[in-house]
Amino acid sequence: MQNDFDSELEARLVRYAAIDTQSNEASPSAPSTAIQFDLLRVLETELREVGAQDVQLTDYGVVLATIPGTAPGPTIGFLAHVDTAPQFNASGVKPRVIHGYNGGEITFPDDPELRLSPEVFPYLSEKQGHDIITASGTTLLGADDKAGVAIIMTAARHLLAHPEIPHGPVRIAFTPDEEIGRGVSEALPAALGVDFAYTFDGGRVGEIEDETFSADAAEITVTGVSIHPGFAKGKMVNATHLAAKIVQTLPQATMTPETTGGRDGFLHVTDMTGGSSEMKIRLILRDFEREGLAAKGALLRQVCEAVQASEPRASITCEIRPQYRNMRYWLEDDMTPVDLARDACRKLGIEPVSIPIRGGTDGSRLTELGVPTPNLFTGMQNIHGPLEWISVQDMTVATNLCLTLTALAAEAR
Repeated sequence: MQNDFDSELEARLVRYAAIDTQSNEASPSAPSTAIQFDLLRVLETELREVGAQDVQLTDYGVVLATIPGTAPGPTIGFLAHVDTAPQFNASGVKPRVIHGYNGGEITFPDDPELRLSPEVFPYLSEKQGHDIITASGTTLLGADDKAGVAIIMTAARHLLAHPEIPHGPVRIAFTPDEEIGRGVSEALPAALGVDFAYTFDGGRVGEIEDETFSADAAEITVTGVSIHPGFAKGKMVNATHLAAKIVQTLPQATMTPETTGGRDGFLHVTDMTGGSSEMKIRLILRDFEREGLAAKGALLRQVCEAVQASEPRASITCEIRPQYRNMRYWLEDDMTPVDLARDACRKLGIEPVSIPIRGGTDGSRLTELGVPTPNLFTGMQNIHGPLEWISVQDMTVATNLCLTLTALAAEAR
């Protein structure tokens, strides 16, 4: 029997989204920003209040908790991340709820020119009558992944309030820094202690994702020759010119996020900082296959070497570090958690859909570290920007999926 969690989910997401938790890739700390603790501590307190056991906030910024089993079965983990993306303003989020959405264009109080249109975003046209949550126009919402947090917290509260529901042990983890690829500490798999897990960090209802990008990050440092511009003739080497040359030499028409789709990977320049003396270029590299990812790294190095050769007085370095790998490499050896999620979807009357994620989740890294962790839908849409939105009713479906999963796992023991 499906449960109606609309009011609780709405209240939770509005409350969590108003807390600034943006991560910062340039920060060496873990978590990368202290403000993530503002939500982590709230969740730690709320888990204790609903009766969860073994609640702790680790020194690497993860809230862990246990819902004791009421029946034999595997130990399942449910995870969501608390940080919001660095790509867009996430300070001062003002969530607002449009009850009984009428199917028309949605406007935003803090940016009258901004429009969320069902003609541009057809999935919205399917949500007439739903309660839609957006931000106010100048920030992202943060449903990625505070919707997942709200879903897991609501399911946890329900399971703890109803010990008569048969289920195996459930472990909960709320992680930091997923948006910058640093959300999974090497200590987490052992601390989590599960047979398999799920992240609630996906989009449309029915999506069960068992394949992600593989990902690397790159940083190019261009060091020029600095001298007073009035006496620079024949002496200055301007790092900004060389950095621009590197970016312009990279394939623009076939290998950027805005020109690729489906199973095509990309090279994405995320930011350039510095000045005429030294410039830093940061990029992310993405591909579904190891070979494709390696080829993109080789191409990036070749471009840097070519620009270096054109100006030997400069110094150009290119450092590439791994972030995560396609979870498919490991899940294809044991599809048990994926098949269980698909069965749970069908039990709710939803036909599951599996498509490759043009991104990654904490589950990518967890799966690589030995904890099979596919990704499940929350309903979030248009993430990482001011047009982000989510249906409260979609979140309720995801919460019922979470509960159905725990029951099916116990039945299948």
